[in-house]
Amino acid sequence: MAVSAKPHTISSRHSDLLNSLHHNPISKTPNFPTPSRPNKLSLTKKHEISVFTTDSFNTSDPNTLICNLCLHGNLQQALILLNAMKKLRICVEEETYISLIDLCERKRAEAEGSEVYDMIKSSNSQLGIRIGNQLLSMFVRFGNLVDAWYVFGKMSERNVFTWNVLIGGYCKSGCFDEALSLYNRMLWAGVRPDVYTFPSVLRTCGAVSDVVRGREVHVHVLRFGLSSNVDVNNALISMYVKCGNVYTARLVFDKMPERDTISWNAMISGYFENEECLDGLKLFLNMLERFVVPDLMTITSVISACGYVGNERLGKSVHAYATKHAFGQDVSIDNSLIQFYASVGACEEAEKVFSRIRSKDVVSWTSMISSYENNGLSEKAVEFYKKMKMENIEPDEITIASVISACASLNLLNLGIELHGYAKTTGLISYVIVANALIDLYSKCKRIDKALEVFKLIRNKNIISWTSIIHGLVINNRNLEALVFFRRMKTSLLPNSITLIAVLAACAKIGALVTGKEIHAYALRIRLAFDGYVPNALLDMYVKCGNMKTAWNQFNLIENDITSWNTMLTGYAQRGQGQHAIDLFTKLVKSDVEPDAVTFISLLCACGRSGMVEHGLEYFNIMTEDYRIVPNLKHYACVVDLLARAGKLEEAYTFITKMPIKPDAAVWGALLNACRIYRNFELGQVAARRIFDLNEWINIGYYTLLCNFYADNGKWDEVAKLKKSMSEKGVIVDPGCSWVEVKGNVHAFLTGDKNHPQQKEIDSILNGFYEKMDDITVFDDSKADVLCGHSERSAVGFGLLNTAPGVPIRVTKNLYMCLSCHCLLKFISKVVRREISVRDSECFHCFKDGLCSCGDSGYKPTNSS
Repeated sequence: MAVSAKPHTISSRHSDLLNSLHHNPISKTPNFPTPSRPNKLSLTKKHEISVFTTDSFNTSDPNTLICNLCLHGNLQQALILLNAMKKLRICVEEETYISLIDLCERKRAEAEGSEVYDMIKSSNSQLGIRIGNQLLSMFVRFGNLVDAWYVFGKMSERNVFTWNVLIGGYCKSGCFDEALSLYNRMLWAGVRPDVYTFPSVLRTCGAVSDVVRGREVHVHVLRFGLSSNVDVNNALISMYVKCGNVYTARLVFDKMPERDTISWNAMISGYFENEECLDGLKLFLNMLERFVVPDLMTITSVISACGYVGNERLGKSVHAYATKHAFGQDVSIDNSLIQFYASVGACEEAEKVFSRIRSKDVVSWTSMISSYENNGLSEKAVEFYKKMKMENIEPDEITIASVISACASLNLLNLGIELHGYAKTTGLISYVIVANALIDLYSKCKRIDKALEVFKLIRNKNIISWTSIIHGLVINNRNLEALVFFRRMKTSLLPNSITLIAVLAACAKIGALVTGKEIHAYALRIRLAFDGYVPNALLDMYVKCGNMKTAWNQFNLIENDITSWNTMLTGYAQRGQGQHAIDLFTKLVKSDVEPDAVTFISLLCACGRSGMVEHGLEYFNIMTEDYRIVPNLKHYACVVDLLARAGKLEEAYTFITKMPIKPDAAVWGALLNACRIYRNFELGQVAARRIFDLNEWINIGYYTLLCNFYADNGKWDEVAKLKKSMSEKGVIVDPGCSWVEVKGNVHAFLTGDKNHPQQKEIDSILNGFYEKMDDITVFDDSKADVLCGHSERSAVGFGLLNTAPGVPIRVTKNLYMCLSCHCLLKFISKVVRREISVRDSECFHCFKDGLCSCGDSGYKPTNSS
């Protein structure tokens, strides 16, 4: 194909080229020969240019000059000269193009490389093997696999290098299926793989965890006689460990006739990646015994493994080895040491390593910040972040996520919002780890709507994203939404044990027993029902949903675990079943499980709600004398409740005054609650003043308790004053809400909400009970607890309307149930001959035949035993 359509005269070509170079000087302007006829461009072999010489020109070859310019890295001048040659239709040799492409690749000059490629493409429809390989190498380096594939298709001839370059390019870009497909085509084409082919193919098999395909490639390695090559064997080891087959990787390692440091690193890190850290550490010691010198990668991975297994002694030994052999001068070693010491809780040692680093990078600062955060030192994490900013070190996504987590722990919403803005400005918000940390922050700071906004903007949501938002909804009492999100998540992702724990907590909070059973069955199907804390989460769900029979069966499936014992004891305490709690504690003592502080809190609470004063005081003494457990404020609050509920108000007050530690709101609250029950206004006033004189945040529950205290004593003026004070202080009372599960669906009823489709029927059935109660006893709702909300009435009415006769009705309420609601539900259970259970914020009420399982504890004085 002719390059020029119209030949120029010799003098005009020289004049044009010289003029071009005059306006774009290189070093000095040489004179070039011009061909006496139009030339054809060949990309398959180098052609000679006929040199025309005259006495008036000192001529040289322009192709040679371009090659020399490329040799010296002068890309722009080389391109100027190339364009001038093309304009004057001077033949461009293949070697010239190869030099230009090579320089573009070395300089990462993608735009210039595409310009040269366009010139080549316009000159010939076929590409020779040398220039084709050079173009392939360049495009693969640029990650431009589209043009690389086009070049591959245009090549008239290919060799093993051609296939290797493109396979490697696909592997590097994550196009693993394409890489394996191309390898198969290579074999079909009869091209023999070499030592450079197999590392890329094996890396691809490891990346997709395709051990079957990896074994096939291993067979090819043996067939082509490359089993003794170190690089190929290293690739085999890496492939097997990434596929989780450490055993076969070790077989390959042991059979290697020759090993290098990479071989040892691949096998050692392979053990660590597959959580077989002890075997990896043993191999590291074997490496030292064989006098193989470890490198930087070996030391960093071994230090990380020491942190993973929590072996502080070995980690310190590796630290000493690294210092002795001058590895300590590398910042990556120091960063690994910081992370190691943080993982074993030695933050002071981590600080010492950090202080010795001369050139601290972002990883150094981030390692220290995350070490503080992971060890519960969130204040120091925030402080270090501020120091990092003063040093003008730009944080990365790990830094921002760690600091946001620290803000979530400290409830620092304003700083968290500032970090959110910074992440948006810098683009770090695109990292899912940052978005997940923001969801956690906003959830814990009670800004769940902001958390939902962040969640919706995450493009590639992972299991942590879903778990974080589900957990956030649960802790913000939006449990129905949490269940909806869980169902949505299951359509695209499998939950992990943490997700199941969060969603089971949602079921427990709203008493969704049927839904909880469905999740239990689902957990069994995906084999997570016995993973981590899931068994205890299931037990807690059954206990809080009132199904103690299934809870007992679940308890018997759990191995000796103090958490499960405590959960069962708490369940008995909530039901006022003190004798059951004592019997269970007796079994605990006979087992191999040691009771802890929580055990005695549950046991004391159970005794208190059952009026078992002497037993409770005995267990308080046993706790301190036999088990050497130092009582905390919760234990003291339980003893006060134990005495006060039994009517021993003066003894309870005396006990408080003799406490060795300052009583908190919970201790005085227990006394105030008993004063409400026994109508002891004077002592109740004392307890109320002590609560509100404390310089600490007062829980809304104490306002509710005091309000009920005044109402029960007929002090309505005090009720009005308290409500006004609450309004002035911005204290917001959660609206009363009750949940009832009918036929597997959970229905919520808010106080004052009359928009339910069956509201008329619900009101009608409740009014019928009110009329019947008036015939029997006075049902005075005017002095009912002002902060109850009575939402449980609608929930029970709905349950009666939509379930068959005799079916138990289970209701969960977020607030305390008032006396009038308590009396009403006792009456309903007797009339309809149904079991009605209500779990309020205080305890579990099971109404049957006109009686309540709580024995009216909390509504009238009880007898002590």
